[in-house]
Amino acid sequence: MAFMTLISTDVLAAHVDDPAFAIVDCRYKLDDETWGEREYLARHIPHATYAHLGHDLAGPRNGTNGRHPLPDVRALAQTFGRLGIGNDTQVVAYDQDSGMYASRLWWMLRWLGHDAVAVLDGGFAKWTAEQRPVASGEERSRPREFTPAVRRDAAVDVSRVAALASDRAWHLVDARAPERFRGETEPIDKTPGHIPGAANHFYQWNLNERGTFRTRDELRAKLRESIGDVPPDHIVCYCGSGVTACHNLLALEHAGLKGAKLYPGSWSEWSADPKRPVERNI
Repeated sequence: MAFMTLISTDVLAAHVDDPAFAIVDCRYKLDDETWGEREYLARHIPHATYAHLGHDLAGPRNGTNGRHPLPDVRALAQTFGRLGIGNDTQVVAYDQDSGMYASRLWWMLRWLGHDAVAVLDGGFAKWTAEQRPVASGEERSRPREFTPAVRRDAAVDVSRVAALASDRAWHLVDARAPERFRGETEPIDKTPGHIPGAANHFYQWNLNERGTFRTRDELRAKLRESIGDVPPDHIVCYCGSGVTACHNLLALEHAGLKGAKLYPGSWSEWSADPKRPVERNI
C-alpha cells in the first residue's frame, strides 16, 4: 500500500526500520537557515536524512525568479537519489510540526512523477510528544537511482499566471497570512499585496487545534469557504516563494480535489517586476 498524502505517527513507527521507506527531515526556519540542520543533528526520527530547503529543494536565484525557484530537474533527481529515494521507494517527509516545509518535498517528488510520498501528520512535534524513538548525528542512506518523469502541467510560470489572472474560469489561491494577502504588512518581500483577482486560503486553515490536518470533509468545506466551488484542475496555488502553497496543494489532494497547480515563483517573483499589477485590500 502506497501512502500518497499523509501518514500517521503510528503507521510510520511500524515502518521506521523498513528498507522500502526513505524518511526525510525537512525542518527549516526562514529567519535561521541553519536551524533545521542543527536540530536534525541533535535529534531526528531514526534513519532520516536531511533535506535543506535552500540548498536541496530550491535552485539558484537571479533576483527576479523568486526566493525559492525550482531546481534543475537533473540536479533534483540526483538529490533524491542521494537521499535514498528510488522510483519504487515510499517516501515520508516531515518537518517541525505543520508540514509547511515537508509539503514542498511532497510536491517536488510528485512533480517528477513520484506518487508514493506522504507528509508525517503533526511532524516531529507529534512524534516526540508521543515519546517515540529518536537518533542523533548525520545518517546517510544508500544512494539509489531516481529517474524523473516530469509532469509539465503541475506547475505554471509567471507568464501563464499573468494570462490566467483575468480568466474567470481559473482561480489563483494565495496561501499567505490574511494580513500579508491584504497588503497590510509585508515582512519579507519589497511590495505588499497580492496578484489581482486571487483568493486567500491561509495554509494554517488546513490544520485543526491539535496541529494536525483536518478531516477530508472538513478540508473540503474550509477550502470551499475560501475558494468557492471551483474545479480543482483550474486552481493555481501560490504564496511568498512556492513553499506554503504546497501545503494547500497537499490539502486539496488529501481532500480528493485533484489537479491543482503550483506557481513556483509566487509573490517573490511576481512582485520583483514593478510593471506587474498589484492588488491591496486595505
